Amino acid sequence: MVERKIIYDDVLEYEFLFTLVPSLILKTMVKTNANLIAKFETKVIVALDGLNPKQREMLDIILKSPVDELQEVMKEAYAKSHKKQYKILSEPKARPFIEKNLKELRKLVELKLND
Repeated sequence: MVERKIIYDDVLEYEFLFTLVPSLILKTMVKTNANLIAKFETKVIVALDGLNPKQREMLDIILKSPVDELQEVMKEAYAKSHKKQYKILSEPKARPFIEKNLKELRKLVELKLND
């Protein structure tokens, strides 16, 4: 069975999440390699608890996706929407930031599964 990959249409559906943080602030977070998951852990846990089955499936796809693939989708999203947040996340220097936050999110998801 072929694993489903995240595509631009998936990003478009959740665009409001990517644009919650103004681009200037996101750029600073990427530059400092901020751990947003740890910083907003309580809110993330509440959000995880509220996911419907479709959203859980999408989260699982994202967590299993290589960062390169995620960044390619961000690049495509920027080309189509011109939203700076996508450009920032598609740049190579954002890779450590994405890896760190995905790793922390995986930990929280595992903790929730073991509750």
